[in-house]
Amino acid sequence: MVLERVRERLRRTELPEPAPAAGQVRVRVRACGVCRTDLHVIDGDLPEPALPLIVGHQIVGIVDAVGAEVHDLTTGERVGVPWLGWTCGVCSWCTSGRENLCPNARFTGYQLPGGYADLAVADARFCFPVPPEYPDEQAAPLLCAGLIGYRALRLAGPAERLGIYGFGGAAHILTQVARHQGRRVFAFTRPGDAATQTFARDQGAVWAGDSTEPPPEPLDAAIVFAAAGELVPLALAAVAPGGTVVCAEIHMSDIPSFAYDLLWKERVIRSVANLTRADGVEFLDLAPRVPVRTHITTFPLERANDGLDALRSGTLEGSVVLRVGS
Repeated sequence: MVLERVRERLRRTELPEPAPAAGQVRVRVRACGVCRTDLHVIDGDLPEPALPLIVGHQIVGIVDAVGAEVHDLTTGERVGVPWLGWTCGVCSWCTSGRENLCPNARFTGYQLPGGYADLAVADARFCFPVPPEYPDEQAAPLLCAGLIGYRALRLAGPAERLGIYGFGGAAHILTQVARHQGRRVFAFTRPGDAATQTFARDQGAVWAGDSTEPPPEPLDAAIVFAAAGELVPLALAAVAPGGTVVCAEIHMSDIPSFAYDLLWKERVIRSVANLTRADGVEFLDLAPRVPVRTHITTFPLERANDGLDALRSGTLEGSVVLRVGS
């Protein structure tokens, strides 16, 4: 399913089978999660995608061909391919454990072909083993919704009272992890969205309410998963002195001006950028021990546009996943 121009529908296309280059593997895709970042790519919010482009970066599949210089993967292994698809390995960020900030990085389903296809090639260094406890479709959301959510949780610090703004794919996974760690989760949704608030409580949130209302008690930290900049001042107002607000979207509308008093008393605003391979290894080891249960709605590959529409509507609970192959 190919994006030929931004702000257009994906088109079903027959392409030649890709061959893995040196350092790459070819993956026969079994499932691919649909992420809000895919919408940002398609809508033109992220600049200069590699058009024509196969979107998708929450890939689960089976290695069916191995390029030269690949020593750690063999055919028949199941792997997951995430958003971060390649880094240079030599810059100051890569050599200091911050490869997520590599200025030369390339990203799956954006600058590199993604997983809305039967076959995908990927850098073998950026393929993760998928926990055997998860069927393909249930595993797909772990590759971005789970990984980015987990990194956001780490950057939120040791917050016992954790607010989550925007309760979708990442939030429903993160809530389970936070509860496992002994934290209390306060979920904020679109005003009047009673169904999502019920879903949040079902996933373990101790409170769920409208994003425009204050929580019943001050928060230690808040994570903003919605792409709405106007939520940042609301989150700042909800956290206690010394609290942190983590912006976890790759693209967000402008943050409106706000009174300095909201930032006073050592409150912090920070962003999350991408992920590191260390994040992936750590989270995928943790997920089955929680255990994280992904709540998904599936569509066949040829209905990728319907899956994107469903995600855009904000009416589905959890994550959207495309079924690929048999």
